[in-house]
Amino acid sequence: MQATADVTTRPLLRMRGICKSFPGVRALHGVDLEVQAGKVLALLGENGAGKSTLIKVLGGAHRPDEGTIELDGLPLMIGTPMDAMKAGIGIIYQEFNLVPTLTVWENVFLGREETRRGFIRRGAERKRVAELFDRIGVRIPIDAPCGRLSVAHQQLVEIVRVLSQDVKLIVMDEPSAALTPAEVERLFSIVEELKAQGIGIVYISHRLDEVFEIADDVTVLRDGEHIATHPIGELDRDRVIELMVGRSIDNEFPKHHHEVGDVRLRVSGLTRGRAVQRVSFDVRAGEVLGVTGLVGAGRTETVRMLFGADQCDAGIIELDGCRLRIRKPRDAIRQGICLLTEDRKSQGLIAGLTVRENFGLPNLSELASMGFVNRKKERQALGRFVDSLQIKIPHQEQLAKNLSGGNQQKVVLAKWLERNAEVVIFDEPTRGIDVGAKYEIYLLINDLAKAGKAIIMVSSELPEVLGMSDRIMVMHEGRVTGMIDDVESATQEQIMRLAIG
Repeated sequence: MQATADVTTRPLLRMRGICKSFPGVRALHGVDLEVQAGKVLALLGENGAGKSTLIKVLGGAHRPDEGTIELDGLPLMIGTPMDAMKAGIGIIYQEFNLVPTLTVWENVFLGREETRRGFIRRGAERKRVAELFDRIGVRIPIDAPCGRLSVAHQQLVEIVRVLSQDVKLIVMDEPSAALTPAEVERLFSIVEELKAQGIGIVYISHRLDEVFEIADDVTVLRDGEHIATHPIGELDRDRVIELMVGRSIDNEFPKHHHEVGDVRLRVSGLTRGRAVQRVSFDVRAGEVLGVTGLVGAGRTETVRMLFGADQCDAGIIELDGCRLRIRKPRDAIRQGICLLTEDRKSQGLIAGLTVRENFGLPNLSELASMGFVNRKKERQALGRFVDSLQIKIPHQEQLAKNLSGGNQQKVVLAKWLERNAEVVIFDEPTRGIDVGAKYEIYLLINDLAKAGKAIIMVSSELPEVLGMSDRIMVMHEGRVTGMIDDVESATQEQIMRLAIG
């Protein structure tokens, strides 16, 4: 009887004492992880906590220095991604690994094609892919190139590609980062179906609301070490945050209320095709205007026009009573408007350049003379922001692509603060950023508002919008459907009613 009990309670996956170091960095130190069959384990931690390294060890991208891995109670040696795949471990990384020009079914079997006499069995592969989509209750045109699919559908293709390997365990790394609320609900339905089939799931997310909705258990890492594992029912939001950051955060959204001044930015009748239709609003000195709505509402399109990244068909933009003529980003920058883009990696930073070089690019007029950059002046200017914004970098020559999401965001902010921007636009400022780094970004937004800047914060995170905004503008299909002045009395339900038109 004892043996039977051991089998039934034995975890599907057991990782013990996993250690991994890189030159000068101890990424993992004795980390333990257990996943039960048919259950969801949420793996949480700040950026740099070791989550990605642990998953790459499990997926065969890194070899551990020490530790053991067991799957179904049997020792498992994982030296390559192929070893993990053969063992029944599927990894869905945050960055999709799809070939845009290949069809859905071609991407699913890419590198594992079924052949007969040297020819791919196209009919058999297409049939298998159609069956897999039926299995998760989703219909997608399997002959369509993946590059034409929505982000949500690309996410589903990644899931089906993993399922085609007959997996026992699936790791999902920030699977909902770019999904709408409706798409997230569909993802959760799929997760429930996978659980019912006995598949174990490791779910990595910075969205704690999702964790409490979908997870059965929670494991928290911090500074490369295992901090705690608990059933989700034993935890609340504050306790999870405390475990992640190592300290108590009294208020997740530390909004500081202070005097709001006169109107600084006024926008009238801003229009661009059907994407943005006669949008009008204003932002006052010291005010945080939250802008929200569902995907496709026109939020990002609106702020890109303010920054000159896209041209408007009509509309008037005024700053401190003066009408602005903005045709390109350079015009906006010169007149005191800056944008921290939604996609900071590809649009806010040049990943292959150093932190110093990224900081200096929009400030060359002040940091260069006669065609040469004054490196000493550049380093001194950046150094002030490294201290004041608490940017965690080993040195200024660190490549931007190697920074955590929170520190990348701070570098982008630093380069605009050096320009002394008067209007600061944050587009999804905390997407993909952990709780501790989010808190620091919120404090920076407070400081900018206190200094009299006009702040626009575009966000799809409704708790964030409610927690940090002085007023909230809601958009739907390119139009403003509501302006909420009494934020303290507003609810998520109220915002959603406006967001769906």
